[in-house]
Amino acid sequence: MTRLELDPWLEGYLSYQRDVRRMSPRTIIDLRCTLKKVSAFMAAARPGTPLWKLTLDDYLHWLNEAREKKKQSENALAKELSHIRGLLDYAWRSGRSDRNVLDGFSLQDGLAKSEPRSLTLEEAERLVRACPRQTADQRRSRLVILLLYGCGFRTSELCGLDVQDVNVERQEVFVKRGKGDRQRTIPVPSAVWSELLAYLVEDGHKRGPLLRTKVKGARIDASEVGDIVKAATALASIPGKVTPRTLRHTFGTHLMDAGVDLMVIASLMGHRSPAETGIYLHVLPGKPRAAVQTLFKDEGKKP
Repeated sequence: MTRLELDPWLEGYLSYQRDVRRMSPRTIIDLRCTLKKVSAFMAAARPGTPLWKLTLDDYLHWLNEAREKKKQSENALAKELSHIRGLLDYAWRSGRSDRNVLDGFSLQDGLAKSEPRSLTLEEAERLVRACPRQTADQRRSRLVILLLYGCGFRTSELCGLDVQDVNVERQEVFVKRGKGDRQRTIPVPSAVWSELLAYLVEDGHKRGPLLRTKVKGARIDASEVGDIVKAATALASIPGKVTPRTLRHTFGTHLMDAGVDLMVIASLMGHRSPAETGIYLHVLPGKPRAAVQTLFKDEGKKP
């Protein structure tokens, strides 16, 4: 059997993992094995197409073949999928591809998705109304809730915001380091914006962390954000566990429910792949069916 030689660029990628990222020799061997295996499969299915130019459908075909015909375990497939995802992310960062088609994709994407926890519109409104604003500390906590729900920030993104990230002229907030070091600009809803501006005036800081701890004035951390959400949830008497991520899911769900385009939601939430944003389609029972029914809503009417 002829030995499959890897593309020179793939060899460069392996060298980067070994010399720059200092991956262990065992990991490099596993990674090389995965690249050879997938390259061999794709050479037959899509000859002449490098791995970083393949589509999501190409990789789904490979996964199905490995799962159904070769009977690979879910753990083995998940490991190989992680290897390829890392390669595609490197290719994207290097400018060899427009995007990583596997970003946000998991082996569960082809199965029925579980509904992410999100609040109803009434619960979200109740949560905001329950947040007091008599003291400076209460107003800061209320702003945390407003930014999580009104802008869809990840907890790390919220904690990482600086005063200078707020663009007063454009009514926007700049996220300089989102997931995967991706940057984005988020327009702030008017109701949230008015309270954000009032907070900036009251806080008085011109630079540094936007949200600070009460005692030492240090940057707020994920633990405190979680405590703020937990306390607000209790005040609003909302049942079940509500976390900062719940409010982010609620942001995406309510945008989808309002008919906002999927790609717009992906941009606002800092997603690179529609596979990430597509989960919000599954929290709207009946919406896909109702949408296709509109295609023939005028059937039978006289012209």
